[in-house]
Amino acid sequence: MSTTATTPSSATPVVPPGRDLVVDLARVFCVLLVVAIHVMMVGVAVDATGAVVVNRPLQEQPWFALSTWAGQIMPLFFVVGGFASATAWAGARRRGADAGDFVRGRLLRLARPASAVFAVLAIALAVATLLGVDPELRDVVATGVGSPFWFLAAYGITQVLVPVMARLHATRPWATLVVLVVAAVLVDAVRYGTGVTAVGLLNLAFVWLFVQQLGFAYADGLFRRTPRVVLLVVAVVAYAALVPLTTVGPWSDDMLSNLNPPTVPLMVLGVAQICLLSLLHPALSRLMTTPAARAVVFAIGSRGMTIYLWHLPLLIALFGVLLIVGGPLPQPSTAVWWWTRLPIWALVIGLTCLVSLATARFELPPRALPEGRRRASWWLIGAAAVLAIGPPFDVMHEGLDLRNAVAGAICLPLAVWLLGRSRPVHASSQPAETAPAGGLATADEAREG
Repeated sequence: MSTTATTPSSATPVVPPGRDLVVDLARVFCVLLVVAIHVMMVGVAVDATGAVVVNRPLQEQPWFALSTWAGQIMPLFFVVGGFASATAWAGARRRGADAGDFVRGRLLRLARPASAVFAVLAIALAVATLLGVDPELRDVVATGVGSPFWFLAAYGITQVLVPVMARLHATRPWATLVVLVVAAVLVDAVRYGTGVTAVGLLNLAFVWLFVQQLGFAYADGLFRRTPRVVLLVVAVVAYAALVPLTTVGPWSDDMLSNLNPPTVPLMVLGVAQICLLSLLHPALSRLMTTPAARAVVFAIGSRGMTIYLWHLPLLIALFGVLLIVGGPLPQPSTAVWWWTRLPIWALVIGLTCLVSLATARFELPPRALPEGRRRASWWLIGAAAVLAIGPPFDVMHEGLDLRNAVAGAICLPLAVWLLGRSRPVHASSQPAETAPAGGLATADEAREG
């Protein structure tokens, strides 16, 4: 992907010629929708006894399951992530970088922002424990705050495998998709047949790699070349297929329940979403010619990781302040509560943008290695990948608690340190650059869900 010279604090993005700004728009839409859903998902109130009660008003609505067929946009996020990864990998190869250089850069873009969040949450949970906060309330809040961290594990896995999957896409694109589908179906069959949910964790690879491959195909222009009527038919058929899958089949009709571990319906949803994005591409392209749209997409996109990782901690902190000062907390699910969701959403976005003033450097691309040095060995990169992906995976599987928050606060900075190691360039080696830099071009790193 082409690069720019802008940073998260720049006022005006520099758009490289030929850049698909619709991808940036889709990514920003996904991030903002994730925040909106979480704002509607978290209800905090004080009951008659004075105890703090936390519930999920959005999930209590009778229409919630059906709404997830439109609101579950993580497949789309992995599609546009696949597009970004494909173009970034192609650009890295043109500059002479190898797979190790690419993976190093992508892992740094995940691990650095996540390190700060884990450190803050570890401190917060330690303080809450020392203050004697009700363990049940603490666990409910911690689990909710840590719920988006699954993305770090899933996206980390797909990013580590980008060079391999890009090669398979270039040589056997359709066979690769078929193999991933078959593998995901088999995993789900074993999971639901045995009742062992943990088996489904294998689909962190198969499901999300399949959706990422759709992004590779999008980058190749497959969906641009496909007649619009075919895209419409495929989208309709994909959505229609979800009906028997979630009624006759073993899968839930709630796409949020299908998220962790990921299941086959998310693959079907990904196909529908990329077809719809392709159908809307002309209209969205026209929208992105306007300065206002570009400014908003740049402002949010360049802070995407910060917004994704910090919005729930800040939302909970906001509710905590309101509880302490006796501020207004409407009863969840009431009309007043629903009307307050929009200003709360805007306030949370504003707070995350304030946080980004301090964390912006974590979203910047890695610095180039000194002249005469090259990236660390594959062994160190592999160790760093385990350290970067392990704690988020544990949070996804077990829920956030003090133990894995501390583990993340230790392991992720250690991963960053390992990825920063370098070695002398030998005569037969060519120095390689790090991940692409700049503004809108860097918004393709992790966001997200």
